[in-house]
Amino acid sequence: MNKEVKLNKMGTMPVNKLMLSMGIPMILSMVLQAVYNIVDSAFVSNMAVGGEEAINALTLAFPVQMLMVAMGIGTGVGANALLSKSLGNSDSEKVNKTAGNAIFLGAVIYIVFLLFGIFGAGIYIRSQTSNSVIAEMAEDYLRICCTLSFGIVFFSIYEKLLQSTGRSIFSTIAQIAGAITNIVLDPIMIYGLLGCPEMGVKGAAYATVIGQCVSFAAAIIFHFTVNKEISNKISYLKPSGKIIGEIYAIGVPAIIAQALMSFMTYGMNIILGKVSENAVTAYGLYYKIQQFILFAAFGLRDALTPIVSFNHGMKSKSRINDGIKYGMLYTLIIMAAGFIFLEIFDGKLTGIFGLSGETEELCMSAIRIISVSFIFAGANIAFQGIFQALNSGKESLIISICRQLVFVIPVAWAFVMILTKTGSDNTWIVWLTFPIAEILSSIIACFLMKKIYSNKVEVLA
Repeated sequence: MNKEVKLNKMGTMPVNKLMLSMGIPMILSMVLQAVYNIVDSAFVSNMAVGGEEAINALTLAFPVQMLMVAMGIGTGVGANALLSKSLGNSDSEKVNKTAGNAIFLGAVIYIVFLLFGIFGAGIYIRSQTSNSVIAEMAEDYLRICCTLSFGIVFFSIYEKLLQSTGRSIFSTIAQIAGAITNIVLDPIMIYGLLGCPEMGVKGAAYATVIGQCVSFAAAIIFHFTVNKEISNKISYLKPSGKIIGEIYAIGVPAIIAQALMSFMTYGMNIILGKVSENAVTAYGLYYKIQQFILFAAFGLRDALTPIVSFNHGMKSKSRINDGIKYGMLYTLIIMAAGFIFLEIFDGKLTGIFGLSGETEELCMSAIRIISVSFIFAGANIAFQGIFQALNSGKESLIISICRQLVFVIPVAWAFVMILTKTGSDNTWIVWLTFPIAEILSSIIACFLMKKIYSNKVEVLA
């Protein structure tokens, strides 16, 4: 194992090049994950009948889809960081147990969402809307995505196992295979092409889960063929309370960080519903559009975390510093580019969904206003990855709660109450919530970073 550690590029390659070599595939992987969230909306919006209702239905189902991803990716992030650090410490037994327990946890997560899809989907959807047409569409879509969620759950686990050993290119290939499958099947199953029955929203759901299963199949094949540092003996699947505790000591903040996106969207759906259904639809579409930018930052964060964690395990202060520096720099570059892109192409992006009238106007105003917060959001995302890598999950959680709950729901609610009491139709004011939340959270993150660096990095020889 010592030889393997020395040869592992995470301990030898210059950090700036390592960050790019690992980060670019992860960025592509995460951007393709965003494809799953927006492709269905693009196709259902162009259905001959009920296109706008279908978009609204997918918006209502979206928070649970994000929660599925949160559970899978969060567990994978915990396993990723723990496995990378164990590799750095030359602890092969812990490496194997970490991988095995991550797979066991994936099975548990799938069972939870299977049961929710069977028994809870209808109750959840009807808590957000009284429109029976939208509710029926959303329930059909969500039930299929939940009961067949094993593809996305297990792909999320195996993706992180590949990334933890520095083989992120293979997880990206698996993600691409699933995304292409989804894109090809969507029009066929939604519109009823090539002899396939026309299934509408149900077709969008089936295309999504089939694509996820393709990604899972490719990822597990790659894991067994290229992850030579990891043993796949069945005995390592036996749950270990100690290993699971260590996985979730890092993973729970990551899960909550992702899950807060789900809770925030659910809360915003309810709050904006007090304004109009058009506001809900506009926000849902904007959120899916911005995910291409945010998920790119998440991809770089997922490269930053194992790099810093690995070198923290090796007690290499200089490489930790480089990981922090380049991780923050590259994340800010991504977010700046995303801001410029959205400001220039806002009209063309909304045009993809055939929006018109108030919905189009609200979606464009969301793009122009909320994207102003991207630089601060990028800094917060990078800080969270650094905190996780340095075993400071609590601090990462604090930033997540601030930027997606504490400074969002109350502020948005206050803006809506002002609009309601004054009778104003300036709904765009609600979008100011997000720049406010990111700026305040980034200030808190800077103070936490100073404390963590002093306690975890400065003390190294």
